[in-house]
Amino acid sequence: MTRRRRSLPGAPLPALLAVLGLLASAGCSSGDGEGTDAAPTSTAGSEAVPETPEELAALLVTEVPSGLVRVADDDVDPPAGPKTVEDVAGYADDPGYERQVLEDYGYRFGWERFWGTPGGTVTSVFVDEFDGAPAAAAYAEDLAADGADYYAGMLQHGPPGLPRGCRLLTVAHPDPETRLTGPAAFAWCGSGVFSVAVSAVTGTPGGSVEAATDEVAAVVAEQLARLPD
Repeated sequence: MTRRRRSLPGAPLPALLAVLGLLASAGCSSGDGEGTDAAPTSTAGSEAVPETPEELAALLVTEVPSGLVRVADDDVDPPAGPKTVEDVAGYADDPGYERQVLEDYGYRFGWERFWGTPGGTVTSVFVDEFDGAPAAAAYAEDLAADGADYYAGMLQHGPPGLPRGCRLLTVAHPDPETRLTGPAAFAWCGSGVFSVAVSAVTGTPGGSVEAATDEVAAVVAEQLARLPD
């Protein structure tokens, strides 16, 4: 897999994995309406597998436990929201090769969403849909390995507090070259035909890997509950 660079007008943002969104800082505008500080409520997963990115979007979490304000999709560059094979391949240095890799996985489409505040405290969710469950699980596994290599953090397989099939990466003391603004946690999970990636960065001062991990675990549980079994 590959890394990418995201940007927001007026704010430097970190280099990231191809299907993982993580803002270093963000404005407080909301995406699909006004933001809220309320924690997410559980929503039973739909029985039907989405046939379009828009149907997938309806299954994504809309709020996060930390109360961070939603970042408008268009305030991220390239924009968050719907993702096609071409979008994800375009993040790579060799889009043609990356497109072939994604097609080999059976990648169908995805959706990306961010929440954040100035100063670098950010949570992100990316859900991708594949032709089959084995491909989704393999994709999540490969992304976790890439993340561990890039961020040089501690990667756990099947960690406590996360569902089976998830991998957790924690970074207590980020390397400045990664441009993480504070302690961070990342999770990658395979769930049926879906690959779910959740990240949380707790900006300093006062950020902690424990807070980031708690945020990630809660968002993962909420997101997986929304997806078809």
